[in-house]
Amino acid sequence: MLTTDCKFLENELMDIVRLFRRRSDFITHSFTYEEGVFSNTFTVDGKEYFFKDGGQVCDELEFKRFERRFAKLRLYEILSELYQEKMPWGALTGIRPTKLAYMELEKGRNFRDLFQKMQVREDNIQLVAEILKTQEEIYEKKDGNTDLFVSIPFCPTKCAYCSFITAPIEKTRHFLPQYLTCLEKELSAAGDCVGNLRSVYIGGGTPFALDTPDLERVLKGIAPLRQTYAPNCEYTVEAGRPDVFTEEKLRLLKEYGVTRICINPQTFSDETLQKICRKHTVADIYKAFELSEKYNFIINVDLIAGLTDETPDVFEKSVEKAVATGVDNITVHCLSLKSGAKLKEDMLKEENVYLENDFISYMVASSRQILSQNGYLPYYMYRQKYQVGNNENVGWTKPNKACVYNVDIMEETADNLAVGANAVSKRVYTDQGLITRLASQKDLKTYIDGVDVTIEKRRKFFENP
Repeated sequence: MLTTDCKFLENELMDIVRLFRRRSDFITHSFTYEEGVFSNTFTVDGKEYFFKDGGQVCDELEFKRFERRFAKLRLYEILSELYQEKMPWGALTGIRPTKLAYMELEKGRNFRDLFQKMQVREDNIQLVAEILKTQEEIYEKKDGNTDLFVSIPFCPTKCAYCSFITAPIEKTRHFLPQYLTCLEKELSAAGDCVGNLRSVYIGGGTPFALDTPDLERVLKGIAPLRQTYAPNCEYTVEAGRPDVFTEEKLRLLKEYGVTRICINPQTFSDETLQKICRKHTVADIYKAFELSEKYNFIINVDLIAGLTDETPDVFEKSVEKAVATGVDNITVHCLSLKSGAKLKEDMLKEENVYLENDFISYMVASSRQILSQNGYLPYYMYRQKYQVGNNENVGWTKPNKACVYNVDIMEETADNLAVGANAVSKRVYTDQGLITRLASQKDLKTYIDGVDVTIEKRRKFFENP
């Protein structure tokens, strides 16, 4: 339990508490600020700790930023000492460490100084530096840049680790005709919202869960926007699970100018695939590669460290097998146990604190070594709450094959025009350091019923301020 007299810090301090496996029975925090001095007092299980820190404050935003850093760092130091445990990212709890690094660089400061102060592990500081270097040819912070995201929230089955608002398509197929009609209406009205179009991304769910004629309706709806604003922009389809790949669908993507696809096996172990409720085999994964090969797509493969009962050896073999396919991008995720995921519910029933899996950091380290040795470069990263081992997700790429959409979205440097259920549009005001968001309805029926209102809200959202 944690209480604080500084309301805007409550969630931030709880993020620090959640980092540690054990929980203190009772933590109180009080805060004062006077003449440039930030004073934080913590009481942890009856013992009091007092800290004074200084910082040059220009405005309220800067004031809150300093206090968040000071308070989180001091609580982290207390708990780290109390439990004799260090975290890979120290007192940093945000999901975008690279964005913080860019902010420091823009202010003329070496980001390493802040990261070291926040007790980030040295190999992770180096990882951030490598990502910034890989992004040099892609990173562009400019008002008016736009990425288009199209949401296809349908899957063949729901995986045990998944917390997305999706359901097996056989249970939701009756919504599909209306859903596609709504997507077409949104895309038809989206022209007024597009600036400099950098990329198009069709994500899910599993877009390839759609039958070929339905998939073509989506591609046709997007075509006029690409032809008008950026016919040669990057174009990605998160094709998804190998069991829904067909020659016909791949040929269709090529005809509509798609340049990148994602094949998302998550593991190359048949035993694990069965445990996470996947309805395909490793042989199906290789078949998906074989079908895709002739179309010359840039291909990304997703893997997850920490899946049910996997040992480091099994995970390492999955990384090695992904590398052996010759794919251009490999994204290594660490399992994140969120509400709504069957795996988390099962773990809670068993009273098993799965976040304590000690293998994960080893898996992450070995994946970095294997991918680096095989010529892959880290090019984007993000972190999540409830992530096993308190690690991170990293996208790796062969030289000059990085995904523009992933960089723009993770670094929040471009507007994101998002259509479909559970899609979140963003406006990025680079000169103001401001980001605003507009979320569509999450469930299918509510989205379908309210699509006209959504279109009008989005039009106003993207109007010039």
